[in-house]
Amino acid sequence: MPPLDHLPDGVFCAADYERLSGSFMAGPTHAYVAGGSGHDVTALANRDVFAAWAICPRVLADVSSGHTRLALPGAPSLAHPLLLAPVAYQRLAHPLGELASAQAAEATHSGMVVSTLASQTLEDIARHAGAARWFQLYLQPTRDATLALLRRAEAAGYGAIVLTLDASIQVPSLHALRAGFRMPAHVVAVNVAGQPAPGAVALQPGHSRIFQGAMSESPGWADLDWLLSQTSLPVWVKGVLHPDDARALQTRGVAGVVVSNHGGRGLDGAPASLRMLPLVREAVGASFPLLFDGGVRSGADAFKALALGANAVLIGRLQVYALSVAGALGVAHMLQLLRDELEICMAQAGCATLAHVQPTTLYSTGIVPHQPGALPHADHH
Repeated sequence: MPPLDHLPDGVFCAADYERLSGSFMAGPTHAYVAGGSGHDVTALANRDVFAAWAICPRVLADVSSGHTRLALPGAPSLAHPLLLAPVAYQRLAHPLGELASAQAAEATHSGMVVSTLASQTLEDIARHAGAARWFQLYLQPTRDATLALLRRAEAAGYGAIVLTLDASIQVPSLHALRAGFRMPAHVVAVNVAGQPAPGAVALQPGHSRIFQGAMSESPGWADLDWLLSQTSLPVWVKGVLHPDDARALQTRGVAGVVVSNHGGRGLDGAPASLRMLPLVREAVGASFPLLFDGGVRSGADAFKALALGANAVLIGRLQVYALSVAGALGVAHMLQLLRDELEICMAQAGCATLAHVQPTTLYSTGIVPHQPGALPHADHH
């Protein structure tokens, strides 16, 4: 079914766009968007882990002057903490792809992070997006190619660089493979067209396709130091789960980190992002900027991520689902619904501002999600 040019009937919450999206994307494409990697263990864990927490309401709190404003390095004035995540190949979901998402971000005063693997040029996307736009960067096989992307992003007015470091190896979702997904010929990563494919190295006898192949071009600490020396823009690092990595990156001088497992598209069996978020927050201290990515489907999910240590959250799959249903209008509607849901949670929990959204607003439900490892527990107050 082609995307609608109006809001669909029956959308009462942001998550309804996920329910409708199967009618607007071909089956194999929907399987690709919905899937993670391997058996989808981590992708499912990202969703399930939110059930381990409940938001406790408060009474008689004065929230009449409440708001959701915040500032982040590279975005000094944000209306709310809901940002569009860097999702690649958005023309899979809509003919305009990232241009429609950018229009929605501008209309709702939302931040947007644009993927290196976007199916529209980063310059065209910048012209449609609002002022709060960042560019997500994959380091290319050569530094010259990376530098060319960086300079284009700077010239197009992107306010920050979001360096993704957790995608050196991606194992396809078995669900998507079994559905027969193949990238359509018209959906191309136009910003890196003509560049050699990462990992296209000649193997010597006895070499591993992984260690000497796919990982031969993976970035190291020297590459991060080089990138930091090449730009005056704030550099965030996306794909951080381990507290020690977060501390090391903080020491290195990055502007902030994104606690993320790449939407479950990295190591299948890695812990849910929400599980690691409070551990990373503890490691880097209260003032270091953290974003969260992984499984958000509602304003309540966003509230829980904020309470457990995030300054803001990234919205990935919901963005694509809404895009497939109703283009820019759908994405804008989805963002407004999420914001309304978040503000309802804040108001009922007695939180007039984001600063009031703390771990003490959450309680353990006693539900142990089906996921790798054990869930850390918050103190009960």
